[in-house]
Amino acid sequence: MKKILLFCTAGMSTSMMVTKMREAAKKKEVDVLIDAFPEGEMAKHLDEAAVVLLGPQIRYALNRAKNLCEPRQIPVAVINATDYGMMEGEKVLDQALVLMGK
Repeated sequence: MKKILLFCTAGMSTSMMVTKMREAAKKKEVDVLIDAFPEGEMAKHLDEAAVVLLGPQIRYALNRAKNLCEPRQIPVAVINATDYGMMEGEKVLDQALVLMGK
């Protein structure tokens, strides 16, 4: 099972997105594990990650995330602000799947 990790300032707002993404994954019958954590805990949660997505409010952390993820060959990107604001779980799931090559 592939693991999609979302990070934001405290891991709170992304928890709502995780719920929407899980619903979309179930509907699409995509077997993934999706979790959210605070950005400050990123390094300790990357071991089995297939992809990392950052909440748009922490786009400033993209370079740090790339420095942590690229040596592990984990794709990383910032979630589209509109999709995030509208809680478009299916669109964000699709973004993650594209990054994973699915």
